[in-house]
Amino acid sequence: MRILTVSYEFPPIGGGGSGVVKGLARELVRMGHVVDVVTMAFRDLPQDEVVDGITVRRVDCRRHAVSKCTAREAFRYVLKARLVVRDLLARNSYDLVHIHFIFPDGIVAWREVAPRGIPCIITAHCSDVPGYNPKPFFKVVHPLLTIFWRRVTRSAREIVSPSQTLARMIESMRAGTPVRVIPNGIDTGKYNPAEKRKQILVATRLVERKGVQYLLRALAGANLGWPTIVVGSGEYEKELHRLNDELGRPAKFIGWLSNESSEFRELLQQSAIYVLPSDFENFPVALLEAMAAGAAIVTTSGHGCEEVVGDTAELVTPGSRDAERCVQEIRAALMRLTGDPSHCADLGARARRRLDDNFSWSAVAQRYLEVYERHASRPAGGASAASR
Repeated sequence: MRILTVSYEFPPIGGGGSGVVKGLARELVRMGHVVDVVTMAFRDLPQDEVVDGITVRRVDCRRHAVSKCTAREAFRYVLKARLVVRDLLARNSYDLVHIHFIFPDGIVAWREVAPRGIPCIITAHCSDVPGYNPKPFFKVVHPLLTIFWRRVTRSAREIVSPSQTLARMIESMRAGTPVRVIPNGIDTGKYNPAEKRKQILVATRLVERKGVQYLLRALAGANLGWPTIVVGSGEYEKELHRLNDELGRPAKFIGWLSNESSEFRELLQQSAIYVLPSDFENFPVALLEAMAAGAAIVTTSGHGCEEVVGDTAELVTPGSRDAERCVQEIRAALMRLTGDPSHCADLGARARRRLDDNFSWSAVAQRYLEVYERHASRPAGGASAASR
């Protein structure tokens, strides 16, 4: 098949969703399909490039930050991406268009793809679903855009959600389109278990809902004797530094590191324990990375984090439900893991096995292909008249 993928984030820009877009596209190419990607330009990245067999077309929208896209940048992107997609649809015969992110990319599907009768599916990623992100910006904007959100979702043949948690939120919005759950994937060879150090790691965007503040408070009363390293940056960073100083610096902050860097890989693979105490998540790729590295994981229950790790982690109450209970449960989990090396190693090994069994890109791509084949204009084995 020939597939057009539209996603405003594609590595090196974006977060976990960005890596999902590339990972899926790369696996589809490996399986013999043709994938073209339309995405945002960034700094001196080439406008047109072939990346791991994927043809990438970047749209200039004057994006300024790797990990953050402003509303103005997204608006400029949609205006220009519509023109690029319109041109590609006119010149090439695509079997299906795959949109990542209901907003902003879904607008391109609604205005350019659906009117041409070309099959389209949309993968939701988290903040593109009303009610997921508690930030004031989204609380104001999403209600204003509800009518457009529903038109966008109804323009697709099917919506894919990485988690049951997010699927329920989409269905509660009366999207009017079937929702299928397909988990995010990971290159299972990207990180591997290595000899572990007595070291605790958290690597995430430093925003309030990620819950790093609960970990700092838990560490302050634990006296574990294990160093804790925090990797990341974000709008809550100054507050976390202030709290860390106030608590006697139980953690070391080292700033943002690319997950493609050798420094990050070494940190992740050698850390015996990984903590992600988020208040709420969709399907965090960060946990897949920790599972690949064979780390013992401490994370929160009742949402996407639990869906990822299953019974292979220490689960604690999210701080948004009960902050003090969360702190106490993190502290108790860390004391169990640091005090029982065999339990720590066993959790890490079980997490790696769960990853291999469920979240490899080959397994995830096969599930996507089942969706593609149900809706595509030609079956996967059919001839294509597509031309570059």
